[in-house]
This record gives sequence, C-alpha cells and structure tokens, in this order.
Amino acid sequence: MNLVALGCVAVLGLLLFGLGLSVSMMRFRDGTTSGCAEDPANLLHKLVRAHGNTAEYAPFFAVLFLFLGARSPSAVTVSLMVMATVCRCLLVLGLVAFPTMARPNPLRFVGALGTYGAGIALCLTLMR
Repeated sequence: MNLVALGCVAVLGLLLFGLGLSVSMMRFRDGTTSGCAEDPANLLHKLVRAHGNTAEYAPFFAVLFLFLGARSPSAVTVSLMVMATVCRCLLVLGLVAFPTMARPNPLRFVGALGTYGAGIALCLTLMR
C-alpha cells in the first residue's frame, strides 16, 4: 500500500470527523439541536456546509486513494491524490475562514476546481 495514499485518506478522515465534531460543539455551545441560521456569515452555517460538502466527496476520494494506492500508483497518480486532498482542505478553509459564504473567494474557487480536476483525472486513471 502506498503510504502517501494512506496519509491522504487519514487527512480526509480527520477533516470529516473534525468538522463533524466542530458542528456538534458549536450546536452544544449555541443550544441548537438541529438546523442552523440561513445566514451565510453564521459560523454554524459555514461549518455545516463545510462538513456536508466534505461528507459528499471524502468517502469517494478515500475509495479511489485506497484502490489506486494498493496497485503501485505512478508518481502522477500519487500527485493527484495529494492535489485532491490539498484542494479539499482549501475548500473547507474557503468556506469557514472567510467572513461570509455569500461571496466567492480564491480558496473556494481553487478548492472546488482542484477537487473536480483531480477527481476526474483519478477516475480516468481507473479506466487504464
């Protein structure tokens, strides 16, 4: 098994579970049992979106990384795994660290574009 692939899976897992824990802690702190304000500047709203978006992509990336990582991946494939992982982290930072989600920002843009690009490239790698 490729250690970089395992490391990328670990980072995605930490991102997913860390965001889940952050949402739970924020709900506890605010006394909110479900839902959140629709205000794109509200921290709970941003954390919920970041967690939901991560939950949509991290599992499939983990499957791709583990499958490809078990088959002596090329340097390009490993680089794509790292790129996808970095882009997922950038997207989360772009959602949470900026004052509002109402306006685009460079981290969200690069994170989303890199997620799509690396994800498509890794899926195409499965076909060869």
